Amino acid sequence: MALSIVILAAGQGKRMQSALPKVLHRLGGKPLLEHVVNTARGIASEPPIVIYGHQGETLRHALADLNVTWVEQKEQLGTGHALQQALPHIPNENPVLVLYGDVPLTQIATLKDFIAKTPKNALGLITVNLANPTGFGRIIRDAKQNIINIIEEKDLSDAQKQLTEINSGIYFFPENFLQKNLSRLQNNNAQQEYYLTDVINMAVKDNISIHGFQHHSENELAGVNDRAQLAMLERAYQIQQAEKLMKQGVTILDPNRFDVRGELIAGKDVTIDINVIFEGRVVIGNNCTIGPNTVIRNTVIGDGVEIRANSVIDGAEIAADCIIGPFARLRPGTILASKSHIGNFVEIKNSVIGEASKVNHLSYIGDSDVGKRVNIGAGTITCNYDGVNKHKTIIGDDAFIGTNTALVAPIKVGEGAYIATSSTITRDAPAHQLTVCRAREQRSIPNWKKPSKKSEKKES
Repeated sequence: MALSIVILAAGQGKRMQSALPKVLHRLGGKPLLEHVVNTARGIASEPPIVIYGHQGETLRHALADLNVTWVEQKEQLGTGHALQQALPHIPNENPVLVLYGDVPLTQIATLKDFIAKTPKNALGLITVNLANPTGFGRIIRDAKQNIINIIEEKDLSDAQKQLTEINSGIYFFPENFLQKNLSRLQNNNAQQEYYLTDVINMAVKDNISIHGFQHHSENELAGVNDRAQLAMLERAYQIQQAEKLMKQGVTILDPNRFDVRGELIAGKDVTIDINVIFEGRVVIGNNCTIGPNTVIRNTVIGDGVEIRANSVIDGAEIAADCIIGPFARLRPGTILASKSHIGNFVEIKNSVIGEASKVNHLSYIGDSDVGKRVNIGAGTITCNYDGVNKHKTIIGDDAFIGTNTALVAPIKVGEGAYIATSSTITRDAPAHQLTVCRAREQRSIPNWKKPSKKSEKKES
């Protein structure tokens, strides 16, 4: 069955008190609208139709990579009017599912079940009973419990305000229904808007069956109207992600202090301590331990890795059985071979650290290739930047770098070389020899000029 999905996302979101369109506010690291588009893509093969309005150019620019059909609602005259804008893009033979750009947590399985259970040629809508339904339109049923109307809260009588079954706003319309009925909508209400809910009354008058699909999860159907609701759904989303991971064999010590702001793929017997944040795409192997207060972004981690407390890891590749931290920082371009150790207050950037090598204390290693079984002592730095250009440091296998050493790049330290403590090395250090550098005098150089930027070679 071909299916058209329309996502209504034209509202201003005044209660957010923000310069951003509401649907660009983030949940789990992604804009609200992106969540809904991803859900739509899991249901229908055709790109969803997104009805946009407020700050439309900002919205389209921010989400330019989304595979959607953008349709502008130039005047915000209600949900019925918004759906009218989509009609030219909906084939007559397609049923239509209506979703909302500020309702991010509706599950694909729920919507598939809803569509499957809606009888052919019937109009379907999802409802839910709320303990506090304030702010929502109410479902009106007759004595036989058939749905006969939906009334927006602004137009409710005092008696009707006591009803608790609300309209989620998610509809499934049979083919040709919208084409026949949207033009009949009137704006005879307190807001002088064209309500999509009025089509329920039309369907009743036309003897079209209305199927109410009652759902149990408030969070799945909840929209974001202000920042308090955004925070509530953020935590609901994170609990949801934690539960999925725990079912797959991950131990999460406190799901209430756990955040995935992107995609996390984790193996079995992984333990994640409190206040860990995952951003972008993170892959973790089996039998890993992630310490508390750690941030991991766009990183691949092998089996048996231990990341200790308060570490920040961004854009790294970490092989099996490494130990990192506490208080370590791995920046983009860091590659750790198996069994390497990166200790407390160590920063690595754009460097390869060889198998079983150790950088355990208070060091900075940038733009470097470090061989196997190298020991880099506390306080060592690679001086990779001369103020204008970056230069490379190469350290051979089995080298030993004494504490408090400065390696002034470009430089090579040979295999098995031993650099004495507190040396400033400005020339290549030969293999299997002790290299010592002790400054005996301080001097200044007149007429010195700052290095110039190296020009990049253009590709022919």
